[in-house]
Amino acid sequence: MSVDGAEDGGWELDPEDDAQAAVETVGRQLKMWREAAGMRPAEFGAAVGYGENLIYKIERGVRIPRPEFLDKADEVLGAGGKIAAMKKDVERARYPKRIRDLTRWEAEVVELGAYGNHNLHGLLQTKEYAHALFEMRRPAYSPDKVEREVAARMARQSIFARTPAPALMFVQEEVTLRRPIGGTMVLRRQLEHLLEVGQLRNVEIQVMPTNLDDHAGMGGEIEILKFGDGSVVGRPDDQFSSRLISGPKETRILELRYGIIRAQALTPRESLAFIEKALGET
Repeated sequence: MSVDGAEDGGWELDPEDDAQAAVETVGRQLKMWREAAGMRPAEFGAAVGYGENLIYKIERGVRIPRPEFLDKADEVLGAGGKIAAMKKDVERARYPKRIRDLTRWEAEVVELGAYGNHNLHGLLQTKEYAHALFEMRRPAYSPDKVEREVAARMARQSIFARTPAPALMFVQEEVTLRRPIGGTMVLRRQLEHLLEVGQLRNVEIQVMPTNLDDHAGMGGEIEILKFGDGSVVGRPDDQFSSRLISGPKETRILELRYGIIRAQALTPRESLAFIEKALGET
């Protein structure tokens, strides 16, 4: 339970997010229930274990209430489950819009191929590794934003439990397996996780050795998504948007480049052995 004045009962909301209306509606409903119960914001905040300032922000729709906040509010206000049911209304607003869009695309792919040269692909990251990555962003993210981004990244990993399982292929530069993001122990757990994920029948992880004199991936990261209707799109590495490249010419170039990258990298079996060796050296 939070101490008085704390604001960890909700997440910050981007004013331009298209989920704004849903969050504002939930805020108005909460205010109506609170006023009907004859409770002032400070009194209600004390009852649910959060600060008065947070109550004002949630009721104005500028902060997204967490599920546990709504559960406690339902209990305190005697709403009989009506407030708790609002969790569905704010669920899609929990994660940034670009992540919601990406999750929707990944939920529909039948094949995903990715090449990473700076850090491990988000679908392969452990929670600790992802947290360390977001914490080192410049300009610095607020603690709230770090937590929200990490939660969103972890939620995307539900793709591994999909049925039928999509084909997931990752090529990672050797340096991404050796750079101690978050410290040595975080890296060790990350390498152990890669060995586990690499054993899945629908997953192939390949390592691109640094000691190569010919490399088709010098143009940067690549991600290719293929869907059941035969369409193919590419997603550039762009932290400011979620745009996809869908033109036939552009996607053919990406597919050609990615195919050469895979051919130049170690085989999946060789790569797992490489990762195991890197773990032993870490």
